[in-house]
Amino acid sequence: MSQHLSHPSTARSRDPRPRRALSAAVLTAGLSLTLLAPAPALAQEPSRSSTSADDWNGKAFRGQVDVTAGPDADQDVLDGAVFDDRNRNSQQDPGERGIAGVEVSNGRKIVTTDRQGRYEISVRDGETVFLTQPAGYQVPVDEDNVAQFFYTHMPAGSPELRYGGIDPTGPLPDAVDFPLTRTTDTLSRDQRCLIGGDIQTYTQEEVDYALRGAFADLTQRTDFTGCGALFIGDIVGDDLDLYDQTRELTSLLNGPARFLPGNHDLDLDADYDHRFDTYRSQFGPDYYSYDAGDVHVISLNTVQHSQGAPYNGTYNGGIDDEQLAWLRQDIANTPEDKLIELATHIPLLNWHDQGSDRHQVDQVQAIHDIIGDRPAVAFGGHSHTLEVMREGDSMEGWKSLYGVDELPFDHITAGAISGDWYTGRVTEDGYPTALQRDGAVPGVFTLEAHGNRYEDSFIGTGRAASEQMSLGLNTPAYRDWYDANRRNVGKAPSFETPLEVSADELGESWLTTNVWAGGTGTEVSVSIDSRPAQQAQRTQRLEGESKRVGAEFSDPAAAQEQLVHGGSVAEASGHLWRLDLPEDLAPGEHTATVTQTDRYGVSTTERIMFTVTS
Repeated sequence: MSQHLSHPSTARSRDPRPRRALSAAVLTAGLSLTLLAPAPALAQEPSRSSTSADDWNGKAFRGQVDVTAGPDADQDVLDGAVFDDRNRNSQQDPGERGIAGVEVSNGRKIVTTDRQGRYEISVRDGETVFLTQPAGYQVPVDEDNVAQFFYTHMPAGSPELRYGGIDPTGPLPDAVDFPLTRTTDTLSRDQRCLIGGDIQTYTQEEVDYALRGAFADLTQRTDFTGCGALFIGDIVGDDLDLYDQTRELTSLLNGPARFLPGNHDLDLDADYDHRFDTYRSQFGPDYYSYDAGDVHVISLNTVQHSQGAPYNGTYNGGIDDEQLAWLRQDIANTPEDKLIELATHIPLLNWHDQGSDRHQVDQVQAIHDIIGDRPAVAFGGHSHTLEVMREGDSMEGWKSLYGVDELPFDHITAGAISGDWYTGRVTEDGYPTALQRDGAVPGVFTLEAHGNRYEDSFIGTGRAASEQMSLGLNTPAYRDWYDANRRNVGKAPSFETPLEVSADELGESWLTTNVWAGGTGTEVSVSIDSRPAQQAQRTQRLEGESKRVGAEFSDPAAAQEQLVHGGSVAEASGHLWRLDLPEDLAPGEHTATVTQTDRYGVSTTERIMFTVTS
């Protein structure tokens, strides 16, 4: 009789190492938030899914890949089935039919299941075999809501690694079967896909910050049971033992969780071939794809370092030839009318690092060519900035480094859940302000797809959807204070008059509006007192120029927080608007009403009061 083995993970030495649980008080607080806190409204106020947290726990397909012990007679070819697991026991029972046309890959080549749902694929030592979840079905999730759709073949296991790597799997098993369950959640043409960048926890304290912050927000959401949540790298900050705590965070979600690796998810003591072994043992392949509705999500590994010797701290944005060949096959197998959501850690292109070939992807032009004219959007992380870069946008560095004149489709740098690495003041809600390098707050993106059309929206941590911007004044006095304290980060004295401007300096002062997820197509109008509204001007237009940096282009509201309380400084921003103050404003108090309207027609409004002194 064949022996069936559950395969939730292949982590080496995971059990002997004690799991550092979230502190009881914090975990209880997180669960209490799930039950009691009101859900923040989404941008554009889309209707909520009817799924409650209890519904998700009741409907979630808990299971694992089914491994039939071998050894198989052919140690070079893996076979098995993809099947409709109607009773959800992770085994193919009599009457449970195979599913035809499902793609299975070893990371090099892609095969498709036959009419009985059977597949055969060659496999090498160290490779992970995985499937592409088809629309209308869902792969199982484990107790932590982590998607289970892969099997790693590593007979002798990883070499000795600090964080364990992958346990020995032994000879190739007799079969590896992939259970799926039918669901309307991934069949619907209306999908919400959550994208979270850089959780990047270095300590247990920072895990608690993540729980009180972004994950407290995410536990309130029940609208992503189809497409799920995708965390795009730097899951932790080098201490891979904290993966267990990351899993505890995702166990609180009301939908499936998937991951891709970042440069802080490496086994630092491994050679190139084993550099992501511990990551793979916990979360699966370092690149893969899946479908939800008319969205085809592709997760790529864009972290490269020199082959051979253990990691020396130098990495580069790029993908190797094997992954690029897999991407060509994956795209070729995808219907041309599907929306491609391409997710990476190091972004294909970046605004903040537009002049750096280390922090962008060397093969960006080849990737653009592979996608061609298909509807597409790219998401990246890594830079701890929030950047919504639209089709047609252009920066000097993109052209000089990669020959990219204009973006062929939208590229979005999703910011970081950790914000600016959990720096700044700790708020009364129990997590830091962590304003990012461009003045944006931490938060999570949502891709809302309707067929192959989409709208993107951002919600800041702990904030309502109506909070989309921060306002400030850039005056000569502010610029003098900024220049005097630029190298005094975290120790600067407070700027005493942030909302004052002298009458004789009105002509050298302007109102600033940082629309955190603003970009080309965003409009900002400002009405001062009862005067007619005027259009503010974006300081960085993305028309082929270089990045503009310095006090004149900084975000005063963010910089005043960062220079005093620590963190990176918002000395440049791709989403800052300015309106010159009228020179005829009388001394006294004034109110500016600022309305930003995104390219989808959704508007939000904020007000700021300031004083003109005589």
